[in-house]
Amino acid sequence: MSSRTTRRIAAALLTTAALGAAALPAAADSGRQQARPSHVKITAVQYDSPGRDDRSNRSLNKEWVEITNEGRRGVNLEGWTLADEDGHTYTFSHYRLRGHESVRVHTGEGRDSRGHVFQDRRAYVWDNRSDTATLRNDNNRRVDTESWGRGHGGHGGGHHRR
Repeated sequence: MSSRTTRRIAAALLTTAALGAAALPAAADSGRQQARPSHVKITAVQYDSPGRDDRSNRSLNKEWVEITNEGRRGVNLEGWTLADEDGHTYTFSHYRLRGHESVRVHTGEGRDSRGHVFQDRRAYVWDNRSDTATLRNDNNRRVDTESWGRGHGGHGGGHHRR
């Protein structure tokens, strides 16, 4: 075989190998799929509504969790859940959180609007002494958690902001 033929075969093999590697997605090339990081975070919790805890709707709605989309693109929150340690769970329905916007999930009753949704509960959800808010996506994967109180860093004052 001539050196010219050998060079052509080697070049063809290198080109084929390069094209084959380029055609594989990065996840297949690494052997495992990388999860995209979520830009949706729990950014504040008002777990002890100001004033008397009289279970009025006004007081219940002063208890809330703020969720922020820190990314540029909107995120469809349909099927996402927000839960406390005792299993009280709110499921988002038909809500799109725009990029760089927040929504407050209030405990009491109300009419959902841009920036505010309501759990429509008649009792407090978040424990004033110690609790954890857990946000999960529609595949039940934990997206973020926020904890306060004993065993969680001892935040006081009824309000915790990241």
